Amino acid sequence: MAADYENGDGGGDGDGNGILHEGVVPEEAEARLADIGVNTLLNRLKQSIASARDFAGFLKERSSLEEKHAQGLKKLCKSTHDSSHRPDSRQGSYVAQLDNVTRVHERMADNGVQFALSLHQMHEDLSDLANNVERGRKHWKQTGLNAEKRAQDAESTMEKAKSKYDSLAEDYDRARTGDKGSGRVFGLKGPKSAAQHEEELLKKVQAADADYSGKVQTALTLRQELLNSSRPQAIRALQELITECDSALTLQLQKFAAFNEKLLLANGVLVSPIKKESDVPEQRSLRDMVSSIDNEKDLQNYITSFTPKVPARSKTIKYERHPTLVPVNQTPATVQGPRQPKPQESPLPPPSFVSAQQSSSSSSRHSYLPSYQQQQPHQPQPPPQHQVQERGYPIAMPSHTQYAPQPPQPHSQYMGPAYPSTSPQPPPNHTQQPLPAASYPRDQHLPPLKPVFGVALEELFARDGSAVPMVVYQCTQAVDLFGLDVEGIYRLSGTASHISLLKGMFDNDSSKVDFRNPENFYHDVNSVAGLLKQFFRDLPDPLLTREHYDEFIESA
Repeated sequence: MAADYENGDGGGDGDGNGILHEGVVPEEAEARLADIGVNTLLNRLKQSIASARDFAGFLKERSSLEEKHAQGLKKLCKSTHDSSHRPDSRQGSYVAQLDNVTRVHERMADNGVQFALSLHQMHEDLSDLANNVERGRKHWKQTGLNAEKRAQDAESTMEKAKSKYDSLAEDYDRARTGDKGSGRVFGLKGPKSAAQHEEELLKKVQAADADYSGKVQTALTLRQELLNSSRPQAIRALQELITECDSALTLQLQKFAAFNEKLLLANGVLVSPIKKESDVPEQRSLRDMVSSIDNEKDLQNYITSFTPKVPARSKTIKYERHPTLVPVNQTPATVQGPRQPKPQESPLPPPSFVSAQQSSSSSSRHSYLPSYQQQQPHQPQPPPQHQVQERGYPIAMPSHTQYAPQPPQPHSQYMGPAYPSTSPQPPPNHTQQPLPAASYPRDQHLPPLKPVFGVALEELFARDGSAVPMVVYQCTQAVDLFGLDVEGIYRLSGTASHISLLKGMFDNDSSKVDFRNPENFYHDVNSVAGLLKQFFRDLPDPLLTREHYDEFIESA
């Protein structure tokens, strides 16, 4: 029986197992059917899974890089577009073509996003495939190796049974031939006879022979099952898994190459479109866009846009000596007084102030003088301030001593008026004389006896009898006199503390405020402009009224 097993079909022919097919040489079929076939294919499948996972990781990282690049390119295009349209950036053909360039890059970024999404999908597909193949490998590893182990265990048990059978057979042969080498055999009741010993060995040999025969039959059955069923199934399944994994990896590599070609071609067409012979207008290339920038035209258009802002030419420069600097021995007739501004050059007063223009020049002059000078008529009048004619407005040059009393000049006389008769006149109700700058309580908050801020224009008109509030008149007068040369007069903010104090002065009694003296508004004309803006902001009803708001919006 042992000879039958040893001479049996331990290798198998494999013709009926579906393993030997066209294109497979016999040596390869024997290797697959050999004892190392399952382990060999398991190791090969492990390599395929590792390669698939490596390439899936590459696709994931490449997708992440492409997505970051595309998103960064979009943000760059947006920031470039915003910065190029700022007022401090160059305009004209440059910004127009730069917009076209950024649009091309935005489309390139869109292509990059689509490419990143495709790579991410490939990564997910390849990862799922590798996981499925790994599960199949584990299953067939357990199934195939268990079948191999069962066959090997059966053969090992058979070998042990054969060794026992051979030993008993040799003892029986010596006892039967009368070989005394084995010595005397003792039983429970004393020494056994030769016949008894031979009979006992025969029984043992027969039992060992039956056991050995059964073990051989079991080993043959398991071996045949392994060669004809278990091993071919495992090898076939592992081969299919290897083929599936390798084919999927090759397919993803082909898709990766195709997607790269598509991305590069799409971006190339955006950068340099293909010229068509049809009448359809073709897309311009980046080179054409950049070549369309006309630097000279942009510069000329920029200079031309400032033509309306060119200031009028100043009048002839002429030296005019101030009367106070005339020598004492020179007669007043030889003194060239300050040039009187033309009536149309003086700031226009509000419509409600027309009646005040009918007053005599002397009464106008006295109304503009500080109160302490009217109370002391015997004091000599201060010389007039030197006025600079600019932009059609007489601008009084501020001086810290213009309201201080001057000592009499016995050898000189001043024949001109203290203020030009064409200066803007105060409202009719502005009868109380302003306090001098030194004695006016400017640094303390006053009680709101006659509020102006936050009061409707109708109420102010009914109370004060003036269509133009005093705060508007004083602020515009101060800006005309001292703020026309200040850059950003209505744009720059004033000092909050100054604005608060000035507001308290007008809310206390606006008739006492006189902004012809810059000390009364702390020499801060920006605060005067801010005060005027705050008055208009605090009006209960806007200056243009809410009633006509929709009509203004439609007309705009």
